[in-house]
Amino acid sequence: MKTVTAETDKQRWERETLEPSLKKAPERPVPFTTISGRVVDRLTTPDDLDGFDYARELNNPGEFPYTRGIHPTGYRGKLWTMRQFAGFGTPEETNERYKTLLKAGGTGLSVAFDLPTLMGRDPDHELSLGETGKCGVSVMSLADMERLFEGISLGGITTSMTINSPAPMIFAMYLVVAEKQGADWKTLSGTIQNDILKEFIAQKEYIFPPRESMRLITDIFSFCAKEVPKWNTISVSGYHIREAGSTSVQELAFTLRDGIEYVQYGVDAGLDVDDFAPQISFFFNSHSDFFEEIAKFRAARKIWADVMRNRFGAKNERSWKLRFHTQTAGVSLTAQQPYNNVVRTALQALAAVLGGTNSLHTNSLDEALALPTAEAATLALRTQQIIAAESGVTHIVDPLGGSYFLEKLTLDMERGAREYFDTIDRMGGMVEAIEQGYPQKEIAEASYRFQQAVERREKIIVGVNDYVQEDEPPYPILYIDETAAEMQIKRLAELKQTRDNAQVARTLEALRGTARGTGNTMPALLDCVRAYATVGEMCDALREVWGEYEEVPSI
Repeated sequence: MKTVTAETDKQRWERETLEPSLKKAPERPVPFTTISGRVVDRLTTPDDLDGFDYARELNNPGEFPYTRGIHPTGYRGKLWTMRQFAGFGTPEETNERYKTLLKAGGTGLSVAFDLPTLMGRDPDHELSLGETGKCGVSVMSLADMERLFEGISLGGITTSMTINSPAPMIFAMYLVVAEKQGADWKTLSGTIQNDILKEFIAQKEYIFPPRESMRLITDIFSFCAKEVPKWNTISVSGYHIREAGSTSVQELAFTLRDGIEYVQYGVDAGLDVDDFAPQISFFFNSHSDFFEEIAKFRAARKIWADVMRNRFGAKNERSWKLRFHTQTAGVSLTAQQPYNNVVRTALQALAAVLGGTNSLHTNSLDEALALPTAEAATLALRTQQIIAAESGVTHIVDPLGGSYFLEKLTLDMERGAREYFDTIDRMGGMVEAIEQGYPQKEIAEASYRFQQAVERREKIIVGVNDYVQEDEPPYPILYIDETAAEMQIKRLAELKQTRDNAQVARTLEALRGTARGTGNTMPALLDCVRAYATVGEMCDALREVWGEYEEVPSI
């Protein structure tokens, strides 16, 4: 006997209302997909959320699983930190930019380092030629860190530093500057990115092999749990994974799975999960597909809460709560018609706010051309301030919560991420997956598919493959000449002449000895920094013991 299934309200609407309408006026012949290629239904109704349990899937703000936010009052209590990423040339030049941003109303600093610093090389190294101070600030020793924060009280500001392989060295410099200013390490607040796994996956600014790199990270976990308890010891970054071409689900999955790997390594190193997990933060990209990004942020909080409570058995609620910084999508910016980037950035920033970000950087309109001018950086900050002060979206917690479409999309994002978790777990973990080239291959294929869609004009990028404007007037950009490099090389020579080089040699040898053993590397690095050893010297000492990592291309 055939079972008769009752017609749903959505099916009735499709039959009675939609079909007659489509016969008169068909829909546009374009693929209705998100920027990640996810098919978007024309309508979402309660039928698509059959069995949806409010308490289990959403709950109220400030309550497990924190889908609607980790704070009961949202932004009614405290706005997100407006943290503009900045760094170029010499430490003095960047210091001046920081003071400009703080004067304009910025509430946190974010340091961009140049490529030699990121790679653990001093300005006089042959591989630093043409790169010193170009895409970030050059910091080679404690003296530079002192110049970078001259006149800025580290005890009264939060600072984020985007540094990975040399993160322990740069962090040690920051701590010594704070020490010299008289600040108490116990009260310092800020973040070091310190996320080496995404370097192996996406950005490729690694130095040491994966397992030795993970040791440096667990050393920081252990050190900060006792000495710098308010500092975020790692900012697990999906931003660069997305910039490399991943989909939103891949960004979500690989970022959170990296986070799981860091927690597992910490536990395996003998740390109690609740002693270091509350100091883990995250860093996501806010791309151009408005609802997909909001769903991603909500799903991230929900998944992390479940993972920490049920996979790792964390007891402290602070360990369950995912806190994250967001940056608008640099890869979405275009050199063509750069003022269009103001609009892109505003929409991306709004998505981050509606998704409940805890801090935010908004890209400047000229970043597809060069480092931002002071005027462009200020306008980017004003974008955040207008959203906060004029849009009204901060008046209510999770204002889009309950949208059938958004809740369905959030569930889909969660399911997609968990499928990736299962695959990576079967491989043995994220380090093993990286060694097999799995996430790298997934991202490369996603990037290729998106580029194909752009070239077929299935995805429109205004000013690039449609609405093109010929004979655009040139846009005035910030130009960094070789003056910064010349200055830093001169200073390096002077530093080596005036410091106690015997003391430097002793501290570097002690660092090598620690690296050969099992002790925590942070105290040895602090001694090196106090002796004015350079980033290059400290990294070279560890290179001598651990070697450098070379990626084996996957086929």
